[in-house]
Amino acid sequence: MRIRNEVARSMRGMITLGILSVLLSACGAIPGGRGEQAQRPSSSAGLGAFDPSPAARQCFTDLGKANVRFSPLPNRHFGGGCSQIDSIRLLDVGADVTNLGPVKCELAGKFAAWTEYAVKRAARQYLGSDLKRIETMGSYSCRNIAGSGKLSEHAHANAIDVSAFVLTDGRRITVENNWKSGRREMQFLTAIHDSACKRFGTVLSPDYNAAHRDHFHLDMSGNGYCR
Repeated sequence: MRIRNEVARSMRGMITLGILSVLLSACGAIPGGRGEQAQRPSSSAGLGAFDPSPAARQCFTDLGKANVRFSPLPNRHFGGGCSQIDSIRLLDVGADVTNLGPVKCELAGKFAAWTEYAVKRAARQYLGSDLKRIETMGSYSCRNIAGSGKLSEHAHANAIDVSAFVLTDGRRITVENNWKSGRREMQFLTAIHDSACKRFGTVLSPDYNAAHRDHFHLDMSGNGYCR
């Protein structure tokens, strides 16, 4: 009986070790910004493997060097041609950002630099206050360009819509209300719009059409199209 019990205990130990081994082998980490790590997503229906392109890997490295905190995301393909390829989730660009979902790494890098070197500086120069928060209408959205049958850059996580800026002194500057109102507010919005045109592939403002009356559209398509 004692031998039988010892064999049973040995078998239970082997099974436990086997389970632990499987669980440990299933865990992985991928590099994030500032040396942080994020859990590697597993594959499932509609969820692709973590397989960034060489350009994306270089982008991850560049974001880390710029002290931008982020979490890489797995490649995903959705119905209707929508996708999230070489995308990340931004965690910290030196200011709070609302409603921001997955974005392509290249776009995220441009957005982080625009925030640091254009928006923050313009806020101090024209408004005499530091930037606290950027409010957005989102990034990824599986939809067409308004009034057309062509997919929007939002459908590929390659666009961000920016609607407002909140300062540390409590003021809230909105594209809708201040694009043509308030001398200093107008100067601020004009300055960051002009800077965006030098960084992103396409920049659309209220001057473009009524659909953009309340936000700046920023994406990496095109070749410096600016309105």
